[in-house]
Amino acid sequence: MSSTDARGRAHAALKAAQDKIDLLAGIKPFLIDLSLRENPVGSRVGQTLDEKMAILPRLREFGFENISLGTLDYAIPDEPEVDDDFMRKLRDTGADLRGCFAFTAIGLVGADGRFTPDPSQVKLRDYGVPNTVHEIYLSPFGMAKMYDLDTLKRSIPASVQWLIDNVRGENGGPPRIFINIVDGCDAFAETPDDTFDVLELIGSLPIEGITMEDDRGTYMPFQVGAYVAAARAILPEGMKILVHLHAGGGFENASMIEALLNGADGAWGGLPKQAAVIGHASLGELLANLARVKNREIDGMFRMKELLPLATSLQVLDEDGPVPDDLPVLGNNAYRLSLSSFRQIDERFMDLPPERIGGRYRYRICPVVSDAEPVRGRLAEVTGEAPATYDDAVVDTMIRLMRRDLRAGVRIDYDEPANLLQLHARATDAPLSTAMQAIHEH
Repeated sequence: MSSTDARGRAHAALKAAQDKIDLLAGIKPFLIDLSLRENPVGSRVGQTLDEKMAILPRLREFGFENISLGTLDYAIPDEPEVDDDFMRKLRDTGADLRGCFAFTAIGLVGADGRFTPDPSQVKLRDYGVPNTVHEIYLSPFGMAKMYDLDTLKRSIPASVQWLIDNVRGENGGPPRIFINIVDGCDAFAETPDDTFDVLELIGSLPIEGITMEDDRGTYMPFQVGAYVAAARAILPEGMKILVHLHAGGGFENASMIEALLNGADGAWGGLPKQAAVIGHASLGELLANLARVKNREIDGMFRMKELLPLATSLQVLDEDGPVPDDLPVLGNNAYRLSLSSFRQIDERFMDLPPERIGGRYRYRICPVVSDAEPVRGRLAEVTGEAPATYDDAVVDTMIRLMRRDLRAGVRIDYDEPANLLQLHARATDAPLSTAMQAIHEH
């Protein structure tokens, strides 16, 4: 192969990547926020009614037009949850429920041909929630304990028709309906032709779209992308495809991008990271990653400079504890500089400075790598002094002392205020001040 041919192929590869960036930059994502349900599912403590009432207006103020109020429990329908209390209270107080959804299970057509609605459908009607994400299982494992494929095919149209006939939608119209294939990735992988049959059936119904899940977070990004592309090939033009991807193998955000590149319109999920398994491709992370590619739509849709504080505050509430420090994008250490060259700047391709999503840079000390900027910055955070207070020579000595300590077999957490102040005192060869001594002794 000539050098010219090789370079031509190399440029083509780079152009293909840029084409994907351009596609992501132009997407107007369709999102259903699930912070009132997804995050409590994975929480140590859940959410109370009062907390839900306080969260809902915050989600609307941020910019979400489509919000799920919760799931109308399928497993123990006669034992109400906080979600039931929440929806009843919104109904009884005359709240504006435009754009509000609740998750329901499919009703079934029996052997005698009669349709029986699921209790969740009846609750949806009685609570006055105008829209629903209507859940089905489609893989052999998923259907095994509930229904067979023929029953499912008979039941989907009847269940959708029951919703249209019985649920009052927004402004008195029909409800907006999405059908969620809970085991969507499993279904495409295990029984693709049966899955195509069901998608063709769904595509004939008067609904807004489908959603599909990687329920355990076990599928690779290229597989998720392929399943979305397959669904897009089968469904009629204009029918929306949303995804929901759990964090099982660590693929979730890469899978989300692959889904969008292969024809997905958006996603449903919570704004913070935590979810039913060990987290999910959250709407907070998705919006941040779209900001990373300079998406042209999201600033007009959302208050992006409130993203980081809102997402982290919701996670703190749900967990009754701090956000994990090393959580990407939303975690405390995501924007604590340990080395000056790690700083993300707005002018550099693919960087996402914290100010873009409502955060700011802070500093942490890692003795192997930290250079002058994080050392000086962390000192300023601890003491309240201006960074310029700290002389270059003293900061340089602090870095050298950290290296010498490690070579001597001494391991110290210099990010801790007391240890940092002691290191500064050693570098200046001076006793600790009274204030610094008090911090050190504490």
